[in-house]
Amino acid sequence: MLMTSDAHRQEGAPAGEGVESPAPEELTVGRAAALVGVSVKTLHHWDAIGLVRPSGRTWAGHRVYSGDDVARMHRVLVYRELGFPLAEIGRILDDPDADARDHLRRQRAQLVERISRLRKMVDAVDRMLEASGRGMRLTPEEQVEIFGDDWQPAWIEEAEERWGDSAQWAQYAERAAGMTPRDWKDVKAATDALHADLAAARRAGVTPGSDEANALAERHRALLSRYFDCTHSMQVCIGRRYVGEPGFADYYDALAPGLTVWLRDVIFANAEAHGVDPESAIWE
Repeated sequence: MLMTSDAHRQEGAPAGEGVESPAPEELTVGRAAALVGVSVKTLHHWDAIGLVRPSGRTWAGHRVYSGDDVARMHRVLVYRELGFPLAEIGRILDDPDADARDHLRRQRAQLVERISRLRKMVDAVDRMLEASGRGMRLTPEEQVEIFGDDWQPAWIEEAEERWGDSAQWAQYAERAAGMTPRDWKDVKAATDALHADLAAARRAGVTPGSDEANALAERHRALLSRYFDCTHSMQVCIGRRYVGEPGFADYYDALAPGLTVWLRDVIFANAEAHGVDPESAIWE
């Protein structure tokens, strides 16, 4: 254990006898670790793998680091912050033929790309935060007046709990915030007209994949796109949900017997005509 001269005198021994202190320009592992901001364990690991080895040892075997050793530690930290693996850092620092500037240029390009991705993620989060304070500005009474006596305002909260973390919900919230009661009445009228035409087409035996059926599928997708950007693949996923969830099936089948499955088939056929495989379609 290293001791100062004063401490050694307090133990009754002459100054400088039986103890060796690091030279003024040398640092113990603890002091070196504190100086560069890493743990002693980290310096031990770097020593073990040959990344930063102490230039000397005390007579008792304690590591001591020189100013050059500390400078190397700082270089290691810079490269590590840039994302270089420790093994590659060692090669860069020890290989006289290694082009450190070339490594840094390549890493800089990767960092710029990462920064761009992170900025886009921050922008998306900001939009979702902004949208979370928005949404339908209709009072519960206005909702019932526009959407009918069967409408339940609590459905909006249930939908947000289910899809509130999605980009599509953020789009819906942003668009809904700008819609007036007159806009919602127009949406309701368009929805009623589409449902009436779907029921009539089902009763008339319109075949999925026909021009008439495809036109209805596109009207259906356009109506969904008033809330969020709905692709053909996403529309297929919604068609599956219509059939798989009783609430949807009960609603559509009440408009016309078998309408739920027929509408799903219409959506699938139209998506296939636009190059989307209904079997493998995913939510985008």
